Amino acid sequence: MTNTSKIILGVVGAAAVGVAIGMLLAPEKGSDIRKKISDTAGDLAGKVSDLITTGKEKLQEVASTVTKQSEGLVNDVSKRADRVKESVG
Repeated sequence: MTNTSKIILGVVGAAAVGVAIGMLLAPEKGSDIRKKISDTAGDLAGKVSDLITTGKEKLQEVASTVTKQSEGLVNDVSKRADRVKESVG
């Protein structure tokens, strides 16, 4: 996990805790507060899930790009090695 991902998750987590504390201190019925906390936690879980999915997709894209570039480099090196063999031989 990159530092950026850790920072984003930390900020989102801190915001969720802040919202929960604010709700607990609000002058509302306990059942209403618990429902709001539950709803907020569900929304947060959905956002974190989306963030993880996006991260996985980007990681797959990067891996694919690196694989294609490395295959190209291997082909280039192979061609150069063949040229060197031909010039020496």
